[in-house]
Amino acid sequence: MQVRDQIIDSEREVNDFPDFVIIGSGIGGSTMAHGLAPSGARITILERGERLRDTPETRDLDAIFKRGMFRPKEHWLNARSEPFNPGNFYNVGGNSKFYGAVMYRYRAEDFQARQHLEGTTEAWPFTYDELEPWYCQAEELYAVRGSTDADRTEPYHSRPYPFLPIPHEPAISDAECRLRRLGLNPSPLPLAVDLERWLQRGRTPWDGVPDTFSGKIDAETGPLAGALSHPNVRLETGAHVLRLEIDPSGRQVNAVVYRQNGELKRLAAKVFILASGAVNSAIILQRSDNRKNDRGLANSSGVVGRYFMNHNTTAMITIDPRVRFRTVYQKTLGLNDFYLHDTESGCPLGNVQLLGKVSGPILKANVPLAPEFLLEQVSRHAVDWYLMSEDLPALESRVFPKGDQIVLDWQPTNLKAHGLLVEKMRRIFRAAGYPIILTKPFGNRSPSHQCGTARMGSDPATAALDSYCRSYDHRNLYVVDASFLPTSAAVNPALTIAAQALRVAAHVVDRGRLH
Repeated sequence: MQVRDQIIDSEREVNDFPDFVIIGSGIGGSTMAHGLAPSGARITILERGERLRDTPETRDLDAIFKRGMFRPKEHWLNARSEPFNPGNFYNVGGNSKFYGAVMYRYRAEDFQARQHLEGTTEAWPFTYDELEPWYCQAEELYAVRGSTDADRTEPYHSRPYPFLPIPHEPAISDAECRLRRLGLNPSPLPLAVDLERWLQRGRTPWDGVPDTFSGKIDAETGPLAGALSHPNVRLETGAHVLRLEIDPSGRQVNAVVYRQNGELKRLAAKVFILASGAVNSAIILQRSDNRKNDRGLANSSGVVGRYFMNHNTTAMITIDPRVRFRTVYQKTLGLNDFYLHDTESGCPLGNVQLLGKVSGPILKANVPLAPEFLLEQVSRHAVDWYLMSEDLPALESRVFPKGDQIVLDWQPTNLKAHGLLVEKMRRIFRAAGYPIILTKPFGNRSPSHQCGTARMGSDPATAALDSYCRSYDHRNLYVVDASFLPTSAAVNPALTIAAQALRVAAHVVDRGRLH
């Protein structure tokens, strides 16, 4: 009879241990698996959650946004030890199952040190040109719909987008014309969505709505499906990873310990790839025993859990009471006129893009005291925007374990620039003919692109990972989720994570670094 708290070693011969264990099946983990799979290496993916089932609730906006049906059943603590329910999702495909499917490339300037109103970012250990070919491959893998013509900040593409951009709905074409009349340069969002398939399943927005193989190209429907078509790749669900174990030298990870079906299990492997998200990956590293460093694994630099970044974001609802906007999905237009430089402040301000259509139930979830019938009337005359500014890396912004709890002590930076972006766009939208403007900042209940907690860099004294996301401290440990990002930029990071995962996978295979 097995004891619940006894660690059970996998029942297999040593020679049958996987070459790779990948912890997490989000953008980083699934894309890494896709890149490694053709090598023939034995790959086991451990995913904490299960596959999302295709039920009526997956397209029920009331169930998703008001009842929070898919939100995690856990609470973290903020810096004041107050509990909150985070907006991170535990399921196959990770947060990408709910993402807005925006696949921006970071701009070439994002890889350089940049001056902002309240500080300077650090340069990456490589330039945009190094990642550009991998951006192309990631766009193919995620079947991105986009255009390089309209956005003046769009960096060099050696290949065009694989598909043309998704057409705007009439209300969005109208918004585009209004902005162009003011001399601005709105452009199509690069999107990983098959619109026809999405609308066949239900006429809803995709932003924040879970995908069940119904048109969004996310980590599960894209790279993971491809990886699992190889006989050398297997997926274990319900596997909640607790910690990693190292050998006596402290230089190599030996095994991963996880809980599955009420049992503690240990799995040995040659190489370990951590991809559990910027918060949970840092927590796993800090909770792992290290005889030489009581701060956990991959942390001789002391940066693991530090430099947490989370975009500064605000929802802006622009209302023209004279016009009824009949939109379904809406999220197809962006604006980067103030991304690299704002003539008034002299510094970067950020990105503006549409939200998925904010309907009555979604508004009700954020304004619970207002009558839903009134909120539904508001939504019919509104176009909804997402304003996003860069959060600069700060040592004191961190995530750390406290007993069984996770503490997220986010210290947001660059708020002055975000405030300027909000006020600038308020003026612009009023000039564009939307006389009523409502705003609401996003809080820590929304993931908003968490990153930076195990950052890469050229100096092991100030970074946990090298430029290929390999731990400086442990030769067979990689971290390929948003933890590795040294800066947050001010656009959605999914494509950059995917491109780097493909780059790392090719490096590991080409160099024969399977151990």
